[in-house]
Amino acid sequence: MLKALHAEHGDALFAHTLRLTGDRQRAEDLVQETLLRAWQHPEALDPARGSVRAWLFTTARNLAIDAWRRRSARVGEVYTDQMPETWIVVDETERAVESWVVAEALTRLSRPHREVLVECFYQGRTVAEAAERLGVPVGTVKSRTYYALRSLKVVLEELGVTQ
Repeated sequence: MLKALHAEHGDALFAHTLRLTGDRQRAEDLVQETLLRAWQHPEALDPARGSVRAWLFTTARNLAIDAWRRRSARVGEVYTDQMPETWIVVDETERAVESWVVAEALTRLSRPHREVLVECFYQGRTVAEAAERLGVPVGTVKSRTYYALRSLKVVLEELGVTQ
């Protein structure tokens, strides 16, 4: 089905999306996404419902508008023809292990140190908010945070974590 659609409408659809975007890569992506939508919704391609080409062109136009709106909503999107020198690969396994190690290290801290780190770093509270939640003065939160971070560093070193 997709092969037949592409053979019959692909060139015209590409020309249409190229006029909409002015960019060959985006036009190719829109054609691909439009054909994917056609595959996902074969009922829309029933000739009894209307022209297949009109449905494809309308879908492509709507996808182009949606993509334009997404790009417009972003701040500071940069377009370049150059590939980045290195690819950034996020290794979720490493992040999970780091989380476990930090959680283990936190259990080895005193309760006041652990509480202040959880409030300030994990809950994202300000010093004043943490002080109110913990029922201690602001200065106490500041000093506990300082000493808690020093203790956490020592515990992490004991667990084999190096900088």
